[in-house]
Amino acid sequence: MTFCFFLSKIREIFRFQEDKSKNEIVFLYDLIFQKYYLKMILKEFTSELDKLFSLKQAEDFDNVGLLCGNPAREVSGVLVCHDALENVVDEAIAKNCNVIVTFHPIIFSGLKSITGKNYVERAVLKAIENKIAIYAIHTAFDNDYFGVNYRICNELGLKNQKILMPKSENLLQLVVYVPSDYSEKVKNALFEAGAGNIGFYDECSFSVKGNGTFRPIEGSNPFLGTYNVRENADEEMISVIFEGFKKNQILSAMKSAHPYEEVAYQLYALENDNQYVGLGRYGELEQEMEEKDFLKFVKEKFNLEVIRHSEFLNKKIKKVGVLGGSGASGISAAKASGCDAYLTGDVKYHDFFQSENQMIICDIGHFESEQFVTEQLVEILSEKFPTFAFSKSTEKTNPVNYFF
Repeated sequence: MTFCFFLSKIREIFRFQEDKSKNEIVFLYDLIFQKYYLKMILKEFTSELDKLFSLKQAEDFDNVGLLCGNPAREVSGVLVCHDALENVVDEAIAKNCNVIVTFHPIIFSGLKSITGKNYVERAVLKAIENKIAIYAIHTAFDNDYFGVNYRICNELGLKNQKILMPKSENLLQLVVYVPSDYSEKVKNALFEAGAGNIGFYDECSFSVKGNGTFRPIEGSNPFLGTYNVRENADEEMISVIFEGFKKNQILSAMKSAHPYEEVAYQLYALENDNQYVGLGRYGELEQEMEEKDFLKFVKEKFNLEVIRHSEFLNKKIKKVGVLGGSGASGISAAKASGCDAYLTGDVKYHDFFQSENQMIICDIGHFESEQFVTEQLVEILSEKFPTFAFSKSTEKTNPVNYFF
């Protein structure tokens, strides 16, 4: 493709004007390069997204993933936003983006009709009419170790960060018995399927060598041994841990790699919390602060006009808990973690009483607490798809306004 042809296509598709800003020009170049050189269908794109932020780690109440759109359609451009409202769909149309990656799902509960009678239906109807797909991430990103709350903590400069409410009862332990000569083959298969990932380590396992016995009887097709004769085999007991949603793929990989027709294995549900997946986060300030100085610091960092908070306790702020969005559910966990202050949104009147003179509860606003999400997602997606064009939405979607 010649440079002139390249420019002509930009003019043709985007009605290129001389007064476009530098950022707009860069985006247009990326988008035209993507359109003519890179071909990816929506199904492939969403599959890669699921590898980045597993939808299986989203909360049960949530509605994440592909909300509308033809999985077989080719992706022409991606717009990233906080809420996929009608004005955002208009923005996607103007920018020639046929995929919207949104943080909040526009469809939360079932739709019995799509006639445009409310803001949800109007947005979905316009997206469908213009062949625009909508993909929601929401609590899959909330629960991610490097998700919403990771960014909030970094904005505050918190050290020694930990998950506030780690996922419980989502870890399984697999123990499988393998002929010694096949132990590495089976371990490799388990690792490739996602077993043995613990925090910032992978391929984690524990093995014990021993002796197994079995006797093939009528109907069997033994890999080792003779009919009706007890066999003694040198075997290795391999143990790995994994998240419960990976169970089927890991068992399938294990059975495919194992030489025995009857694979001896056990699965155990663990009570261990998963310290790397969950809602909220907490950490420590570099230097402790007076309460009012801390609130001034938060207002500056988040560009806030107001902070609703519980009563001052006349003590220094050192340990801080955060939960982006609607986070009153994390108050008890923040107190149990010894937080001096807790930042979140959508705190109700009676929720503030839960401070119990132990910490300051600060409501900085739902949108305000999540304000970095769109930028964060664009950064992550651009790194994952370096030759793909991602546009950050510039439309206002926060429904809350303040009058002073």
